[in-house]
Amino acid sequence: MIKRTQPTGKKGKSWRAKLNAWLHLWLGLASGIVVFIVSITGCLFSFQKEISEKVHHDIMFVQPQQKATLPISTLMDNAQKALGPDKKVNYITTFKDKDRAWEFMTYVKGDPTAITYFGSVKYYEAVFLNPYTGEVVGHHDFKYDFFAIVKMIHWSLLLNGRVGEQIVGWSVLIFVILLITGLILWWPKKWTKSTKEQSFKIKWKASFKRVNYDLHNVLGFYAMAIALVLALTGMVWSFKWFQNTVYVVAARSITPPAHKNGVSDTTLVGTPQRGLDIAFESIRKDMPDAKRIGLSAPDTGKAAVVYMSAYWGNEVYYDRDDFQFDKYTGKMLAKVTKKDRNAGEKLIGMNYDIHVGAIGGIIGKIIAFIVSLICASLPVTGFIVWWGKGKKKNKKSVKAVAKAAPAAAV
Repeated sequence: MIKRTQPTGKKGKSWRAKLNAWLHLWLGLASGIVVFIVSITGCLFSFQKEISEKVHHDIMFVQPQQKATLPISTLMDNAQKALGPDKKVNYITTFKDKDRAWEFMTYVKGDPTAITYFGSVKYYEAVFLNPYTGEVVGHHDFKYDFFAIVKMIHWSLLLNGRVGEQIVGWSVLIFVILLITGLILWWPKKWTKSTKEQSFKIKWKASFKRVNYDLHNVLGFYAMAIALVLALTGMVWSFKWFQNTVYVVAARSITPPAHKNGVSDTTLVGTPQRGLDIAFESIRKDMPDAKRIGLSAPDTGKAAVVYMSAYWGNEVYYDRDDFQFDKYTGKMLAKVTKKDRNAGEKLIGMNYDIHVGAIGGIIGKIIAFIVSLICASLPVTGFIVWWGKGKKKNKKSVKAVAKAAPAAAV
């Protein structure tokens, strides 16, 4: 006689699946608050240029004129008078657009042991000048600027030094793991019509619990690729080892290229002001299509050089050529164009523009905004999913106890 065995039921999850689910849950709970803060501030920062230019239009723009701009040294002297003798101009941004005011920045670090961003910055200000008349049209304190604060929350939770950056960096690294474990959890065991509906569509007419689950599951999948790019580009700033890894992989070399560094000839006759004017005008003449020219104010060191960068885009930073000039004579000492950089340098140089979406223009920034918003929602919807499962387990436990009570009393 053959003995029949009772069916054992469905096969349980493998240890790999259980480990993956465990990692996704507890790593998500551990990093959720930081991921939410970093994502929502990234979302806010996406259109900072457009919003700032709208809000501060009166100081960032001037009436365009047909006459030539004043010498850059004259404008710098005017900016220095407006800032006062104790706050030296150390960076200047000029624009090809005739309706833009030119920006003269002063920045000095504060207490290196300060706890917050505010203590770590002594001052961070800029004056905006009409390049045709030399008139100061505005003075702005960037230390307390809304978007400067948003950026520092995003960068280091408004903390000073490496502590905040490390907290953000490790939380973002955990987020990368969450994206991978989330994809494994999302992936259906079988691709049927039903699983496709559940995996790719949000069932808006279902219960709140189901809609919340779909928002976490479906939106997380759609945002994953861009979210991974945003996370990895963010890690480049947090971890030097990761930046080096990105460089080596892209350049296929562990040896950085040797670029020439110039030195001003202190034996030559000249003045820093005249050298600055000559250098600046030579760049404007040789590169008339440059959208912006950024330059450092001459350093006090006798052999120091003037650094300039010609940017070919309205907002991006990677698409540029860098120059060094003798600060006394304006003679070009060194030049590094975008063609001179290897693949590793180019990728690292593109990191900021990729991270904020600016590399794709307004479309890229819209995508970065939407994906950042989805990333901010994932810790929230994920927590609600976990909380709902916990309440469900508690209800089952209460029912089991209630059923067992009469039997125990007999």
